[in-house]
Amino acid sequence: MRLTVVGCSGSYPGPDSPASCYLLEAEHDDGTGARTWRVLLDLGSGALGALHRYADPLAVDAVLLSHLHADHCLDLSGYYVMRKYHPTGPQPRIPVWGPSDTADRMARAYDLPVDPGMHEEFDFRTWEPVVQVGPFTVRAVPVDHPVEAFGLRVEVAGATLAYSGDTGPCAGLDEISVDADLLLAEASFRSCDDNPASLHLTGTDCGEVATRSRARRLVLTHVPPWFDPADMLAEAVAAYDGPVELAAAGTTYEI
Repeated sequence: MRLTVVGCSGSYPGPDSPASCYLLEAEHDDGTGARTWRVLLDLGSGALGALHRYADPLAVDAVLLSHLHADHCLDLSGYYVMRKYHPTGPQPRIPVWGPSDTADRMARAYDLPVDPGMHEEFDFRTWEPVVQVGPFTVRAVPVDHPVEAFGLRVEVAGATLAYSGDTGPCAGLDEISVDADLLLAEASFRSCDDNPASLHLTGTDCGEVATRSRARRLVLTHVPPWFDPADMLAEAVAAYDGPVELAAAGTTYEI
């Protein structure tokens, strides 16, 4: 599969990137013909506009939301407008997998009545342990964050991406990361600071989970604009012997 970083800024859009959004693409024949399948991991603030650079937003097959903080889900509001009012007509409903309150949360975000909310545009589904979207097998595992949140393990034809979402160090993060070809892990905190528990990872935390889980590659993401990403990178490199780099908007990885 191909991973494209649409947005990787932590907590809010930064000067060089929208907030969290990652495009996954893979070829698949579902019996109606071979084509490229596309899913989005999160759709945070500012990401929908940038998505146009990498794919037609109307060609996305599903949206997978790790949790419902604005920097991971709020551009679903703009996507609702696009799919409802597009000049070619209302678009077919697509699945949106997310936490249990996703449909109501997004209705409130756009000041819509809960019924129908965005149900006519999106097929909202609450995370199950394993879901299938075309070629993508997705395992959703609860992780440690102040709201209902999930780490995601995505597999296609033996290739594995582990995505932390937002989380503190926890068993769920270790579970999704085991033997991952690429671990995409948020590094929002610095080890030198007095950080609250059960919220985010440091660069050191990311390096340590990559080491424990035998991940083959580590990509750090979700660094807030108020920090120097080089600090998180240095921490991760000190804790993990494998290849490490910082996510950047527009970067593509073949997994």
